[in-house]
Amino acid sequence: MKDILNKLFEYKSLDRKTAKEILGNLAQGRYNNSEMAAFLTVYLMRSITVDELTGFREAMLELCLPVAIAEYDAIDLCGTGGDGKDTFNISTLASFIVAGAGQNVAKHGNNSVSSVCGSSNVLAYFGYEFTNDVDKLKRSLDQSGICYMHAPMFHPAMKNVAPVRRELGVKTFFNMLGPMVNPSFPKKQLTGVFSLELARLYAYLFQQTDTDFMVIYALDGYDEVSLTGNFKILTPSDQQIVSPADLGLDTYKPEELSGGKTVEDAAGIFLSVLENRSTRAQKEVALANAGMALYCSDSSLGLQGAVDKARVSLESGAALKSFKTLMGI
Repeated sequence: MKDILNKLFEYKSLDRKTAKEILGNLAQGRYNNSEMAAFLTVYLMRSITVDELTGFREAMLELCLPVAIAEYDAIDLCGTGGDGKDTFNISTLASFIVAGAGQNVAKHGNNSVSSVCGSSNVLAYFGYEFTNDVDKLKRSLDQSGICYMHAPMFHPAMKNVAPVRRELGVKTFFNMLGPMVNPSFPKKQLTGVFSLELARLYAYLFQQTDTDFMVIYALDGYDEVSLTGNFKILTPSDQQIVSPADLGLDTYKPEELSGGKTVEDAAGIFLSVLENRSTRAQKEVALANAGMALYCSDSSLGLQGAVDKARVSLESGAALKSFKTLMGI
């Protein structure tokens, strides 16, 4: 690791093969915590290259515990996190709305590192027991239209590096990797990213696969559709700037998207949205992201049509039913 660090400190980059090898070593616990912290910190100070991210991704996917659920044609909704906005659990909420609308979801998530409450934190709060048993995940899909995969249970590298990430408390390239290493290898994916540079990088990498993808970047820095302004979407065939009005929705202030100061606060907001008693801003932001996922799954719906379909799922109680079924309540 010493030679690798010296190379990186000289502003040199890694080739794809070396990046893949290092990630494999991380997964096997071959570096101590200080070495891992130093390595992760490098990518806070400079941009990651296509070769580096590709190598890291290949290693993660080769080492993961795979989940064979292709027959469910599921979509993943997953943001990178790390945007520093401390919003409520928008993509996780949107996942239940999408499932309630009849589109299966294979949600890949983790505990929060740089914010109050990640998707795994909020689901654990409600009593969900994480599993990597594929039969149980399939049963979840059959019964609730969604399954949840807690990343450390499927990726040894994430498990080994988790203590270092927690101590650092800042975004690392693992934030960038999270949405790209879903162990079920979904053919549909909605991914939010925290920078325009990363949006372009993601789109390039997804284009090397057979994934129907949509990458989202809000122009004011959110890694999701925030409705605080316009956002950019990148798909296999197009890229465009979209406004809240294009979705038939209003524009809101950043403070209206706060996730609170504790996991309990975040869970309260989460349940209020699913029970259709939240603020208008919270509801519409969840609908916007669910709508974009439904549009990614079926572009014939149109943008507003996809949001309308999401609204029916939420207001009819179908999204709440999906959540309660998954939770076993």
